[in-house]
Amino acid sequence: MSGPIICFGELLLRLSAPGRELLMQSPRLDIAVGGAEANVAAGLAALDHPTAIVSVVPDNALGRGAVAAMRAAGVDTSRVATGPGRMGLYFLSPGAGVRAADIVYDRAGSAFVQANAFDWPTLLEGAARLHLSGITPALGPASAAHAIAAARAARADGVPVSFDGNYRARLWESWDSDPRATLTELVAQADLFFGNHRDVALLTGRDAGKGREAAEAAFAAFPNLTAIASTSRTVIDADHHRLAARLDMRESAHEADEIAVTGIVDRIGGGDAFAAGILHGLHADLSPQATVEAGLALAALKHSLPGDFSRFARADLAAFQSGARDVRR
Repeated sequence: MSGPIICFGELLLRLSAPGRELLMQSPRLDIAVGGAEANVAAGLAALDHPTAIVSVVPDNALGRGAVAAMRAAGVDTSRVATGPGRMGLYFLSPGAGVRAADIVYDRAGSAFVQANAFDWPTLLEGAARLHLSGITPALGPASAAHAIAAARAARADGVPVSFDGNYRARLWESWDSDPRATLTELVAQADLFFGNHRDVALLTGRDAGKGREAAEAAFAAFPNLTAIASTSRTVIDADHHRLAARLDMRESAHEADEIAVTGIVDRIGGGDAFAAGILHGLHADLSPQATVEAGLALAALKHSLPGDFSRFARADLAAFQSGARDVRR
C-alpha cells in the first residue's frame, strides 16, 4: 500500500486563550490549525507516511493559511478545494489544575459545511486508505451524506476505511440528527474502528460491557471490521492523566501498559495522535502488540506539545519507547 492515506474532514482554526487564561481574559488569542482528520494526516506525515487531506476552505487569507500549515506539515493538499462560506473556528480555554479545558465551536456556515459534492473516484485514486471521523457527519445533513458517500466509494473501490467515532454531543445536538443511524452506516463500511465501550453501546443500542466484551459485540454487529482500537483515560487533574490502550482483532486482544502523563502542555489532539500511531503500525507492518504500543506512546507524547498536530518522527517515538527521558545530545 504505497499510495497516500487520505483523510477527509474540515480544516479548522483553533483560537486559544494565551497561557492558561480564560477566553477573553486578555485581548489576544493564539492561532493554530487543526481538525481531527487534519491532525491524523499531519501525525502520519511526521512518521514518513504519504498522506493527503480532502477538504474545502474559503479562498481568503484564513483558508490559504490553513492549507499552507498542512503543506508545511508534509501533507499533500492538492485535494483541498475552495468554496463559498467562512473558515470553521473553535475557541479553547486551556485547562489548568482542577479546572477542565472548555471548547466553543463556531463552524456554522463554513465552506466545508456548504460543500456541494466530492468526486470520490478521482479523490481516492491510488489511495492506501481513507480515514474519517464522527466529527464530519455531526456537522449537518450534507456533511453526513458526504462522509457516507466517501466511505461507500472507498469500500466499493477496495480502499480500506478507518473510522474514529469522535462523538461530539454539542455538534450532533445542534441539528435534527440521528447519530446512531449515521454512525452505524459509517462503521459498517470500515475495517478499522477507533472507539470504546460507550461508542459500541451507542451503535448497538445496548450496554455491551467493556474491553474485550465490547469489542466482540462490535465485531458481531459489523462483519467488515477486522480491528478495533481504543484508549482509556483517567483524569487526575488537567496536568495529570493516566492513559492505557488496547487493540482488538477478531482472534486476539492486545493491551499497552498504562502511561502516567504529567506536566501536560496540551491534551487537544491526543486521540488523533493515537489514531496516527495505530495507522502507522498497520501500514508499517508492525505486530498488533507493537502497533498498540506505538499508538499509546504517540498519544502520550502529544500531550507535551502545543497545538493540535503531533509532530514526532519515528526516532522520537523509538526514543520514548526505549525509556529515554533525559536530554538527547
